[in-house]
Amino acid sequence: MRIRVALVILLVVMTSIVSYQIGKQSASPIPVIESQPIEPGTLPIPPSPSPFVDESSVPEQTPLATPAASSSSSPSTEDASFVGRLKLIIPVAGVRPDQLIDTFSAARAEGRTHDAIDIPAAAGTPVLAATDGEIVRLFQSERGGTTIYQLNPDKKLVFYYAHLQGYADGIVAGKYVHQGEVIAYVGDTGNAGPGNFHLHFSIAILADPKRYWDGTNINPYPILRH
Repeated sequence: MRIRVALVILLVVMTSIVSYQIGKQSASPIPVIESQPIEPGTLPIPPSPSPFVDESSVPEQTPLATPAASSSSSPSTEDASFVGRLKLIIPVAGVRPDQLIDTFSAARAEGRTHDAIDIPAAAGTPVLAATDGEIVRLFQSERGGTTIYQLNPDKKLVFYYAHLQGYADGIVAGKYVHQGEVIAYVGDTGNAGPGNFHLHFSIAILADPKRYWDGTNINPYPILRH
């Protein structure tokens, strides 16, 4: 009886051992992937999303038009402030502000505009420097007759005096004059017409003081009136 029981126990143990070995061999192993260090910059960077653009809705780009150079009948706010700080005087002795006439936009021959003001006065009336500055040229012009070009102290403006009878003593190119100094005398030279005694006076803003004849004219009238 004891022998039989021992055989049964041994059989059960052996069966368990065999089953365990069979199950171990048939099981699929789980692969192990070892991680490798990733060097910076080796991974591609996904592009940033961009909004959809319908090219048919985009207008053609055209260059800005460049306006032709022209004179303005009134200075811009910036120009008015800049010139106003100069405290100009009327460049003809004895003329009051209320006697001035705005002829800046008046028509002239050959489709021109005046771009200056005329200040009538008797022949020989002293012409005064409107402000301090250097006399850069004395010139005999077909239209302007006897003329003077004067720069202001910082050389951003040029003052043009025309139809002069003659220059004051000591006035030469390169001379620095002071406001109110007599620089010439009222006349009717050039195309003013005999007996039409007046000073043609203009102001221009310069891009290059070496090109004193090539500036943008601004109206002297409101400046001299105030």
